[in-house]
Amino acid sequence: MTTTPIDLEVGAIIDAYRTCEFATLGADGTPLTWPTAAWRRTDGTLLVTTSLAFAQKALNVRRDGRVALLFSDPTGSGRTDAPQVFVSGTATCPDEIRTGPDEAADYWRMLFERQPHSRGYVRAPGRWFMDWYYLRLFITVTPTRVEVRSPLTELTAAEQPGPATPAGTDLPGTDLPGADLLGADLIARFPSAVLGARDASGAPLLMRTRPRATTNGFTIATDAADGIVPGKASLLVHRHDEQLNAMHNALIRGELRADGDQWTMIPRKVVEPGGSGRASDAFRTLRTARRSTARYLERRGLTRPRVQWDQFQMLATSENDA
Repeated sequence: MTTTPIDLEVGAIIDAYRTCEFATLGADGTPLTWPTAAWRRTDGTLLVTTSLAFAQKALNVRRDGRVALLFSDPTGSGRTDAPQVFVSGTATCPDEIRTGPDEAADYWRMLFERQPHSRGYVRAPGRWFMDWYYLRLFITVTPTRVEVRSPLTELTAAEQPGPATPAGTDLPGTDLPGADLLGADLIARFPSAVLGARDASGAPLLMRTRPRATTNGFTIATDAADGIVPGKASLLVHRHDEQLNAMHNALIRGELRADGDQWTMIPRKVVEPGGSGRASDAFRTLRTARRSTARYLERRGLTRPRVQWDQFQMLATSENDA
């Protein structure tokens, strides 16, 4: 395996991004993409972590180590013209549950700085509700391909989407073709989406694009389809504010088809881990996370580890004082 180094200029671009889109391959070959934070290590690898509650990406990596990352949403970076950076590589994820910052202290320090509200998680009473969040698996990504891309061109004022529409209400233009397409309401609420597909070797590829809902599926601009092949695919939409709060993400899974120069993604399933924005969603997400954590431990015959709260609080306090 040949490692592709990340030079200083590209590294500075990556470091400015608050989140990236991270794709692993599901059991059926679908690129499953979710927003996450990534830390660039001095040895040239990238660190991604996941809680036991959302361990699927770790399980995917253990089955097939081919992964992809796309740094394409500059919200919070202070830059509106930041180039996109695509990274393809191989990943490893030991079955070791991390209960403290360990060698990832810089990663956690970054999160506490960029996501101030998370400092409250490490203090009582937040500890009881959020211990699952700090039981982590470490995923190390070794880059094999690094590609700098131009930012997605801005929409005109007339093309800008309106404010997010509450769940259960009608979207403007629901009489338009494709309005009843599975996931069309989600796509309509975001200025762009990230297409997860595969290249000829089967490795995941990520492209930020503006899919258009039609009666047949979501059409994908041909300039966003360079190198992809037909097959299992997904569309990720996500957002966060300047301080990594007010998050919302959803994944549309389906099949990517080619018809001449036209690419179409046929949606089959929509996954919204945090719900669609209802008041009850936060409670349900918290309950699901705790149950998922318990299941992960039970299947391995493990007792629930104790989080090293003092270590996390030390990092959170140092960022608060800074």
